[in-house]
Amino acid sequence: MTFKNREEAGRQLVAKLLHYRDDPHGLILALPRGGVAVGYQLSLALHLPLDVFITRKIGAPGNPEYAIGAVTETGSHYLNQEAIGSCGLSRYELERLIHSQEQEIARRKHLYRQGRPLPLLTGRTVLLVDDGIATGATFLASALAIRNLQPRRLVGVIPVGPPSTIREVRSHVDELVILMTPDPFDAVGNFFVDFTQVEDRDVLEYLNLAEEAMLTRMPSSPAS
Repeated sequence: MTFKNREEAGRQLVAKLLHYRDDPHGLILALPRGGVAVGYQLSLALHLPLDVFITRKIGAPGNPEYAIGAVTETGSHYLNQEAIGSCGLSRYELERLIHSQEQEIARRKHLYRQGRPLPLLTGRTVLLVDDGIATGATFLASALAIRNLQPRRLVGVIPVGPPSTIREVRSHVDELVILMTPDPFDAVGNFFVDFTQVEDRDVLEYLNLAEEAMLTRMPSSPAS
């Protein structure tokens, strides 16, 4: 089974999330960039606001796709000590990699939020969305960071991921919604016909369209 694209994956996920539709405390936090395309479809169908949670993978030197950890916009780090040890990284090299991702997080926060802070998450129902997971470093880092902000409920929403990673993620969320857990698992992109990279401009467009859709659903104020 494959998805046509990220948006189709989002539409398929909606059917498993209808109990959150119009939740007054609900919020979708999508991991940019690819997760925002999935989150946009959820926002339209569930009538929930869409925002981003910015987390950056720390890639191994010489193999940036291999995650040895992740850094979140709240400043927390998730580090896979076993992976770091296997790479023979010094503390200095690790700090350099972390600093590089912190700079990219700062750039994205400025671009995507235009100076707005991360929404208050305390007491809210947070749907944390990505377009798929492999090692799970980015998603796990995000879930742990959001947990510290005391949401009422944290729901993981993922189209596809390997069984071993899914088991670990499940232990860090209140509910996990996933469509496929293929085994063997190679790469997330293998399960999409179109897995074209999502660009910054696409993220901004999804966020703006989601906000416009929310505004059109708001009841108009009575005339004074």
